[in-house]
Amino acid sequence: MASPSTQADYAAFEEKVKRTVYLDNLSPHVTEPVVRSALNQFGNVKSVHFIPNYIEPRNIPQCALVEMEDLMQAEAVISMTSHHYFMVSGMPRPVRARPAEVNMFDDRPKMPGRTIQCQWLDENNPDFKVAQKIKDLTMLNAAQSAFLLKQQLQEEENLAKYQQDILNANYKKHEVIDNIMVDGTARRLADRYNLRCD
Repeated sequence: MASPSTQADYAAFEEKVKRTVYLDNLSPHVTEPVVRSALNQFGNVKSVHFIPNYIEPRNIPQCALVEMEDLMQAEAVISMTSHHYFMVSGMPRPVRARPAEVNMFDDRPKMPGRTIQCQWLDENNPDFKVAQKIKDLTMLNAAQSAFLLKQQLQEEENLAKYQQDILNANYKKHEVIDNIMVDGTARRLADRYNLRCD
């Protein structure tokens, strides 16, 4: 039988899970301040925890657990992202949100009354082949994920370059307009064509 303090700790953890949102499809370039500023419009963000990517050679976070101040704020985030695209910091992929689950937390307390047993499997054990297949699938998944991540990063770099080029072109246009206003060319053209230039 679990002690009352263990049960209380687990109950508090379950409450934390209820007000936590799982964000997926984040850009590898997203940081904690970016997530905080994006979700602060729904309420107070208590904490942001990026979930480590254990199957990639590089630990690039693409999902996060965001704890809001209460359940209503968490539900607001989930509702908005399920009905509308929600771009974080202008990143090219829409972020998906859903309620967090207990098994997503690596720092979760021990569930009261639960025991876990581990054992080595002999090669003759029928479960050994199942474990081997799981291991092979995990390695295949890691290779596919690495390839997709490389493609995704390349697409984001191309998009960032495209957006920067557009920004630079717009800046040059505004600079030309400012220069025309400052040197009096706009006023002379307005006088010539009988237009108002305020």
